[in-house]
Amino acid sequence: MGTITIGDAALKAFGLLTRERSPARSGAPHRTGAPVLRDSLEAGTFEEVFWTAPARGETDRLLHVARKTLDAARRLRRDARSGERTLTVVERGIAQLTGSAVRVFEEILTLARLNRGRVYPSYDYLAEATGLGRATVGRALRILEAIGFLVRQRRFNRVKNDGPGPRYVQTSNAYRPLLPGSVRPYLPRWMRPSPAPDDAVQHHADQALETNAMLKTLSCRELAQITVSGPLGKILAKLGETIDRTEREAQTGPQPLKDSMNIRIAVLA
Repeated sequence: MGTITIGDAALKAFGLLTRERSPARSGAPHRTGAPVLRDSLEAGTFEEVFWTAPARGETDRLLHVARKTLDAARRLRRDARSGERTLTVVERGIAQLTGSAVRVFEEILTLARLNRGRVYPSYDYLAEATGLGRATVGRALRILEAIGFLVRQRRFNRVKNDGPGPRYVQTSNAYRPLLPGSVRPYLPRWMRPSPAPDDAVQHHADQALETNAMLKTLSCRELAQITVSGPLGKILAKLGETIDRTEREAQTGPQPLKDSMNIRIAVLA
């Protein structure tokens, strides 16, 4: 939970790898006749890296932010109706937030707090828990996702049957609450995170320069080993070793080949 970080980028990469291993799920009827929605992932294959246990008091803070954002949405709708100004794209998205959407978000946050971030309610459960209609719940989830309060991942289950090949059935979505950066300018000043001190910003910039200088001194193999871990890191290390060997044999400047390796690691990482 919290703001989107590099971990979310890694999660997207994990999702792509998982989809490559999974059967086709285009949204059309499956070849066995079982419909599975597009971009669904198999339940049980990704949740441990998708869900994050909330820190103490974090769900309450997110709910408070959502309620303040609802106040901002009402002001933006009044501005749009009065014709005082034209809303930006971000403001039009925030203006879509409704009380029903905040109520659904509150229920998701409650589940996140009680279940250490493991949130996968069905539409019917959310409708019963909030007292809203199923269609209203679906619309609320779309609004929350569009603004950035939620990341939603569709899931499916395998079903054994007597016929040829496995069958798949859609199951409830997995949800992860977030604090969207787009709403921060519309929150009260006391709710906005304080900017980092100038010396801390300069320290991080100096560290980045030192790290880049150190990376330039490494061979392609060493660069791959410290940049990417796991099976992908081993593959890149072998590739880097081949580039290093070719570099030594050619006796040409190492910089062009090392730049090529840097680009490949940046893309795959």
